[in-house]
Amino acid sequence: MGTGFTIDTPIRIAKLGISSVISIIDDMLMEQMRKYHAERVGEPYEEIPRKSKDSRVRRIREYLNLVHRIVNKEMDSLRKSPFEPGSDITRYYDMLPDSPLKDEYLKMLNEKDLGHRERMQDELRDKAVPGSVDVNIMTKIDRNGARGNEDLPKGQSDALLALRGYAESTLNSSVIFSAGLNPRLYAYIANFADFFPNKLGEIKKKITLKISDFRSGAIQGKFLAKKGLWVSEFRIESGLNCGGHAFATKGNLMGPILEEFKEQREILKEKLFDIYTKALNKFDKIVPSSPPEVSLTVQGGIGTNEERNLLHDHYKVDTTGWATPFLLVSEVTNLDDDHRKRLADAGDDDVYLSDASPLGLPFWVLRNSAATEEQHRLIEIGKPGSDCPKGFLISNTEFTKHHICSASRNFMRRKLNTLETNGSSNGLAEKQKENVLAKACLCRDLAASATQNLNVKRNGKILICCGPGIINYSKKSTLEEMVDHIYGRKSLLTKSYRPHMFIKELSLYVEYIRKEAEQYSFELSNRTPKYFREFKENIKEGIEYYRTLVEEFIEEQRERFLSELDALSAEFDAILTDKLLELQPAEVS
Repeated sequence: MGTGFTIDTPIRIAKLGISSVISIIDDMLMEQMRKYHAERVGEPYEEIPRKSKDSRVRRIREYLNLVHRIVNKEMDSLRKSPFEPGSDITRYYDMLPDSPLKDEYLKMLNEKDLGHRERMQDELRDKAVPGSVDVNIMTKIDRNGARGNEDLPKGQSDALLALRGYAESTLNSSVIFSAGLNPRLYAYIANFADFFPNKLGEIKKKITLKISDFRSGAIQGKFLAKKGLWVSEFRIESGLNCGGHAFATKGNLMGPILEEFKEQREILKEKLFDIYTKALNKFDKIVPSSPPEVSLTVQGGIGTNEERNLLHDHYKVDTTGWATPFLLVSEVTNLDDDHRKRLADAGDDDVYLSDASPLGLPFWVLRNSAATEEQHRLIEIGKPGSDCPKGFLISNTEFTKHHICSASRNFMRRKLNTLETNGSSNGLAEKQKENVLAKACLCRDLAASATQNLNVKRNGKILICCGPGIINYSKKSTLEEMVDHIYGRKSLLTKSYRPHMFIKELSLYVEYIRKEAEQYSFELSNRTPKYFREFKENIKEGIEYYRTLVEEFIEEQRERFLSELDALSAEFDAILTDKLLELQPAEVS
C-alpha cells in the first residue's frame, strides 16, 4: 500500500476492530503526520528536526506512540457509545462476520428483558477490542549513507533505525518484514526485550514474515529462531497479483505454495520451536513450555468471498488480507477524490507492471496517476528525473563513489549520456533508454496521497501503486459496503466476469515471462537458459496441480477455469520455446 495511503489508517479504523499496517520507512512523512494529528486532537507538538540527534528513531517512535494513544482513546469512546443505529459500537458488531461473538450480539438485540439486555451490552463492550496497529519494514530499503557522503556508524542504517523506533514504542503488535532476509536487520532484533517471551510466555512485539514461497519462509524462520526470535505469522503474498512491488517467484504459483504450507506447516513449526528453545536457553531467556502461536495468512488478488472461503477451508489459512480495494474507501485510506475516480474508471490497460522502482523490482502503477503524467511531461521537455528530496532508495554507485538513486536527475543525465556514446544498435539503445527513464521518485510521490489529502506540506504528485484487481471495482464504497463484500453479504464487483485469482496470477506470470524473454533477447537481462527452464518446469507443475484442484470449485466455474488454464498453458509454451531455453542471448535476437 505504499507509504501515504495507510500512514494513519489505524487512527481511522482500529477502533472498529480492523487491523492495518503502517510503513515506517519514511520518518519525514511520519513527522508531518504527527504534527497534523497532534494538533487535530489537541495534543502538544514539538518538532523533531531531521538533523537532530537520533531524529529518525525519535520521529518514528513518537508518531507510533501518538497513534497508539489516539486508538486507545477512540476505543474507550466506542465502548461507552450506545447500542443504537450508526454508533461506533453498533458499527463494530454489525460488520463482524458470522462468529460466536456475532451470535452474542444478535442474541442481545433480540433480548426483551431490559435489565438482561443491559448486562449483555456491558459484556459486549468488554469484548470489543481494537484492530492491531502493525508496521512494515521493507528489508531491501536499508541505506547506509544518510549523512551526505559519510557512511553511518554500525547500527545506524535506515532499516535498523526504523526497527528501533518501533521497538521503543508502546505498541503491542507485529512488525512485518517484506522483501527477503536482511541478516544484519534480523540479528539486530535480538537487542530488544519486547521480541522475547515474558514470564507469562507472551510476546509483546511479534514478527511477521511476508513471503512468496515456503522455502523462503523456512530459511528466514530458522535464521530468526537461532537468534531466539519466533515468527508469529507467515504472510504469503502472490508473487505478481498484488500491489506495489512485485516479487516474482521462479514460476511458483500461489496454489502449490499454499498446498506445501498446508502439508508442512506443523512440521515446520516443530522444527522452528526446537531451534528456538535451544537459542533461548543459550541466551538465558524465558523458554515457553509449548510453541507460541503461528498464523498463516494470505493476500494478493483475493476478490470474492468464494475465494476467501477456498483459502480458509481447503488451505486452512487463518486470515486473508485485502488492500487495493480499500483505495476506494475514503474512511480507510488517504487519497483525493480525483484519484479515487481514476481508480474507479480504470480499465484493463490502465494498471501495469512497470520498471518504475529504483530498486530494480517490478512495480504496479496506475497509468494515469498524476505523478506518472508529470514524469512523462518532464521527459518530453528534456528534464527527466527527480531532485531526490528524501533519498530512501539510493542504491546505485555506477557513476559516484557514494550511493545515489537511479530515479534521480543526477543519475539519469549521466546514464543517458553513456548510452549516446556507446554506439549500441538502435533497438538495444532504445530499450536501455526506456529502462532508465522508467524510474520514478517513489519516496516522494507515494507519500503525496497523505500530504495532499490532509492538506499538509505538499511535495510531489500522487502516484498510485494499486494491484491489478482494482479494475473489477467501478465506484467509491463505504467501509460497511467493502466489509460486506469481503464476507459475502453483497458484491461490489461491477464486471460481468472476473477470472479466478489463481487464473489471474497465472496470466500475470505469462506476461511477466514474455517481458523477461524480450529483455533477454536484447541482452538487457542476466537471466540464463537454466532460469527459463526452471521457470517453465514450475509453471507446468502448477498448471497440473490446478487441474486436480478444480474439483473444489462449484460445477459452473469448473469448465471455464479449465478452458482458461488450457489457453494460458498454450500461450506460455509459445513464449518459452526450445530455442529460448537452449541458446544464448545473442543467438535469440
